[in-house]
Amino acid sequence: MTTIGFHVSHEQLHPAEGLRAVRLAQDAGFDAAMCSDHLAPWSERQGESGLSWSWLGAALATTGLSFGTVCAPGQRYHPAVVAQAVATLGAMFPGRFWVALGSGENLNEHVTGDPWPAKDERDARLVECVEVIRALLRGEEVDHVGRVVVRDARLWTLPEVAPALLGPALTAATAARHAAWADGLITVNRPVAELRQVVDAYREAGGVGEVAVQVHLSWAPTQAEAEAVALDQWRTITVAPEVAADTRTTAAFDALGRGVGIDAVRRAVLVSADPGELTARLAELRDVGADRLYLHHVGRRQDAFVEMFGEHVLPQLR
Repeated sequence: MTTIGFHVSHEQLHPAEGLRAVRLAQDAGFDAAMCSDHLAPWSERQGESGLSWSWLGAALATTGLSFGTVCAPGQRYHPAVVAQAVATLGAMFPGRFWVALGSGENLNEHVTGDPWPAKDERDARLVECVEVIRALLRGEEVDHVGRVVVRDARLWTLPEVAPALLGPALTAATAARHAAWADGLITVNRPVAELRQVVDAYREAGGVGEVAVQVHLSWAPTQAEAEAVALDQWRTITVAPEVAADTRTTAAFDALGRGVGIDAVRRAVLVSADPGELTARLAELRDVGADRLYLHHVGRRQDAFVEMFGEHVLPQLR
């Protein structure tokens, strides 16, 4: 049975509100949860950006759900720090935590002052970071000199079983590259044919483990409200993946979003006031091969969404 999870967007929700929302989601019948890991929001209208790692400890301790996040080792986060964070959560909450390791976005990473590398360089740096993190999670002492430098690193607190390291991919090419190291794949919703290309590229390259899909959606009691929420909150990240990765600031994303209309937003967000339509669209994504769907209502108010989906959508998807 497909796992139906709840996504907490730290760019949109104050950490305390995110914690309250994920507890509501658990009570409503969601199976799992995940959260974003950002230093800055995609838009000033979103207005938040709590630290995921602090929040995850609280969320795991106060719910019974499994959790994951997507982070980018190599610039803002040293891989040894990521490994320690992963190991600690894995030791405290066995079997309930996973992390996806990506090449990052300039929006979050430029604050170190280091140059923002080209995509091929970021991908190579990610592979090095994954090797370092895996070695540390095995209890090895690591010395590494390359695109990242690690000296005499060792983790003294280790989980009995290392949490899964997933590969996040927005394109088929990235999914195929991740197959060499990832324990699973996570991607985002898109037209079914495009999603199938991403999943197939991962599997055909030898990718193992589960496939998760983070689904951006906007639901409200009326179609006009659902469209208004999606346009207000999510229009800034309807750009191509390479543009999103290279854009430097929240203000620059807001500039890119000027003039974006609801038709463009619909390519990235499922927008509907009809629970039946949303259920059918989610079922299509599931049937492409998604083992997990993590639902992200792009509005800043979550209660009505959680209540409605818990009552009308989750039972139908199952």
